[in-house]
Amino acid sequence: MNTTNNTIWEGLKVKLDAFKNWLIRYSKIVLPVILVACVALTIVIAIQANKRKVEQEETVVASEENEDEDGAMAAVPEVPLEKDAVPGINELFDTYYKAMVDGDTETMEELVYYMDATEILRAAETSKYIDSYPPLEVYTKAGPKEGTYIAYVYAELKFHDYDKPIPGMRTYYVCTNEDGELYINEDGEESDSELHYMREIQLQGDVIDLNNKAAAAYNDMIVEDQSLADFLLELRTEIEKNVGEALARAEQSEEPEEVTDEETPEEQENEAPAEVVTKVKTIDVVNIRTSDSETADKLGKAAVGDEFELLEEKGNGWSKIKYEDGEAFIKSDYLEPSETVAASDAEQTDDNEEEEAQEQADNSEDSTPASGKVRVKETVRIRSGASENSEKIATAYMGETFDVIMKQADGWTKIKYNGKTAYVKSEFVE
Repeated sequence: MNTTNNTIWEGLKVKLDAFKNWLIRYSKIVLPVILVACVALTIVIAIQANKRKVEQEETVVASEENEDEDGAMAAVPEVPLEKDAVPGINELFDTYYKAMVDGDTETMEELVYYMDATEILRAAETSKYIDSYPPLEVYTKAGPKEGTYIAYVYAELKFHDYDKPIPGMRTYYVCTNEDGELYINEDGEESDSELHYMREIQLQGDVIDLNNKAAAAYNDMIVEDQSLADFLLELRTEIEKNVGEALARAEQSEEPEEVTDEETPEEQENEAPAEVVTKVKTIDVVNIRTSDSETADKLGKAAVGDEFELLEEKGNGWSKIKYEDGEAFIKSDYLEPSETVAASDAEQTDDNEEEEAQEQADNSEDSTPASGKVRVKETVRIRSGASENSEKIATAYMGETFDVIMKQADGWTKIKYNGKTAYVKSEFVE
């Protein structure tokens, strides 16, 4: 084996020596050729690498161009918020907020694109509770498209039944139409790039600071006055309830009337009369509270089977009951009817009680029959009776006049409203 390996090695050594001698003899020719080949190979590799780089850059550019055409995510500029900087935008919001306070939904529809039926009803309903607003603070940033703006409007709204203005901040997307007029865009059809732009704007430091400032002012009021939270909850509940009822009425009016056969006297006699719950009893241990809120003060605790006179079943899940010569509230889920009367009997009883109360007030020594008119000097509720618990008929605004029937000693004034007798607090009219 060793002899064979030595023989192979000696053969290779002879060939290498021969190649070495040949290379030395022809080095002047071979070396330049090798050098040229290496240079050529290097150039080819460089060209290929550059070609790939160019192709990659072209692909990126083409991709970016395609993304732009398809509404790609544009870069969001870091531009500071500006106050009262866009010509016409303050006038837009002054007109919009005035229409909101006045319940002028026609003007609101002209300024907003677009308001559905629910929003129109909600705007009309909300206006019944707002007295006024001070000058607005309007801040803007450029929007995602030319002629568009992201607007931040700080307002302090004054409501009828609360003595302090309530601060708030709202964001709007403002666009420009073909005639160069500004409008509020609420169609909800923004592209992905527009939504991305708006989200990025919301995350910028000065916008966060502005929103925090408004939120802090609101939260400070809530902390200082717990009744404000209850007031706002009750307000929202009442507005949503009224909007829901208005929508239901609108839907019913649009439904075609069904053609039915006339009921026979026997069928009419067999119809079950509508009933009204007058008393309720508890089905579990439950707290009795001062208002319709789980944060309200507790007046006591009801045991299973305790019975109460029902004054009102509210739409927010609470029931108003008579409790210790006053009023209190219990969650409706813990109550069941214990006494009912026919609706006609209940209405007759209520009418008799109200008539007796009015007769007593009207016959008071200090009540003064009057004629002529009274003028409203401050926004006031018009009610069906001379009591703050009586049904609210409407809201009267400063400057309105009504025919007066009697100025009563109990602090109420009897007036004529839409051909019917109604009442307003005397201190708000002259």
